[in-house]
Amino acid sequence: MTINRRQFLTTCGLATLATQIPTLTAEGKLSLNTVLKPPRLQVGDTVGLIAPAGIVDAKEIEAAEKSISQLGLKVKQGKHILDRYGYLAGRDSDRADDVNSMFSDRSIKGIIAMRGGWGCNRILPLLNYSLIRSHPKILIGYSDITTLLLAINARSRLITFHGPVATSTWNQFTVDYFQRILFHGEAVTMQNSNAKEVQVETIAPGRARGKLIGGNLSVLSAMVGSPYLPSWNKSILFIEEIGEDVYRVDRMLTQLKTAGILNQIAGLIFGQCTNCSPGDEPSFTLIQVLQDHIIPLGIPAWYGSMIGHIKDKFTLPIGAEVEIDADAGRIRMLESAVNII
Repeated sequence: MTINRRQFLTTCGLATLATQIPTLTAEGKLSLNTVLKPPRLQVGDTVGLIAPAGIVDAKEIEAAEKSISQLGLKVKQGKHILDRYGYLAGRDSDRADDVNSMFSDRSIKGIIAMRGGWGCNRILPLLNYSLIRSHPKILIGYSDITTLLLAINARSRLITFHGPVATSTWNQFTVDYFQRILFHGEAVTMQNSNAKEVQVETIAPGRARGKLIGGNLSVLSAMVGSPYLPSWNKSILFIEEIGEDVYRVDRMLTQLKTAGILNQIAGLIFGQCTNCSPGDEPSFTLIQVLQDHIIPLGIPAWYGSMIGHIKDKFTLPIGAEVEIDADAGRIRMLESAVNII
């Protein structure tokens, strides 16, 4: 008996995944391993606002639209942006539908998540990764949005961006990196430079090159073991966290280690651990924990990059090639992360 590919995958219980795997273009020029760069943003473009995680309200949307309009961009709201379902911004199917719809809408040139919170992990099986790959666009956010950034990079092979959400503080620092990378297509060098910024603390010296991957540590840890993570081989891992005691950071790093992730990476950047404390019991410092995990790996690493739950944020291209210098605390993009044509 002859069995076709879809019947075979269905028999193996993989039909759902098969419908989401990217395919070749009509010209046959793209393979599944080709990393796509989304088109750059331009003044006058329309960006979509979505709430794929926690609840947002009308005042937050109004403030976000004002900030984004000052960048010369127009805004289109997701259909379910004001929905509420417990602590989530709507049911899983509706939040996923907003993501899919924004990618398929040809009038939308970029997508900005309203905020993080929790919920993106729940919608990963509902996203149409083939559709997303066939309509590449800028997707940006941080915190819980880490889930979408990593999954879409892994499954759609599209460069995504760890940076401000719509409710972020759109100050000059944040806007500068946002515009240079996403509007102008610059291959930017990111380095703390002002006295007011957090000082870099080198964990292990040296330089390394690799594909940039990362995001919020607790969100990333919750994805371990799923089929929605990129390859870690010789990558540069960046992480950040908020409101966690040091022992919890230790626990999550240990999870990445025992899962075999830390042994594969070429370098590590820990951005900011905002409001992270030693706790009430006898404790290590965060730097001591990082030293315990990273120094035996023999890879360059540092703490203090402007990444995380802070006002001044870098915009980081997930899936793009970078070079890091742990002594200087510097991230140098080796290529533009957007298509400037």
